[in-house]
Amino acid sequence: MFAFMKQNAGQPGLSARDIVAKAEAGDITVIDVRDPMEVQMSGMAEGAINIPLAVLNFQTDPRHPDFHDALDCAKPVALYCASGGRSSMAAQVMERNGFAEVHNIGGLAHWAQAGGKIAR
Repeated sequence: MFAFMKQNAGQPGLSARDIVAKAEAGDITVIDVRDPMEVQMSGMAEGAINIPLAVLNFQTDPRHPDFHDALDCAKPVALYCASGGRSSMAAQVMERNGFAEVHNIGGLAHWAQAGGKIAR
């Protein structure tokens, strides 16, 4: 299983099950960084926000006019893509944009394996 690591050094990581539970409780924002066509083909994590990696820098920068109104820099976020590569890059972008707690789930399959629901 994918190692769920918190991106910030010195802080403990969350397991996939922890992230799913926090998402269900509304305590973490889940972001799908895949392209809309990928989301259309496979669905996405229930309750997730789709912000493709191509526009993530703008939509996660609180100083930018396109900042996504569902985001809060103080609230933990968890990111995923198809396998974990793009979500890893996205985590770095979000940290640079001031998000305090950023987790990389890996891929959508990791979310599902941990009991997370898929919305189609």
